[in-house]
Amino acid sequence: QVQLVESGGGLVQPGGSLRLSCAPSGSIFNINLMRWYRQAPGKQREMVATISSDGGSTNYADSVKGRFTISRDNAKNTVYLQMTSLKPEDTAVYYCYFRAGPWSGYWGQGTQVTVSS
Repeated sequence: QVQLVESGGGLVQPGGSLRLSCAPSGSIFNINLMRWYRQAPGKQREMVATISSDGGSTNYADSVKGRFTISRDNAKNTVYLQMTSLKPEDTAVYYCYFRAGPWSGYWGQGTQVTVSS
């Protein structure tokens, strides 16, 4: 069973930056969408950023617009989330998600991001 593997989380001070990465443990074909979600303690999982298959279209939650940037490397089937100007309210477990074909979806195990002084 192919899984997504996230990396790059950690502890950062307010105003700092982190870069998350997500890549599959094996081959996934026909990926048509890559997305980052996050879930803070006691809250529902929310969409953070989405990128289309060719990288030409992106979409962001209002709370991260102008601070986060999603990108992808199709040769490596890898998606990135560059996070800048981090705030304490960005603290959450971040998950990546790939949609492949019309029916298949893959999730990562999550990586913790903590923004605190």
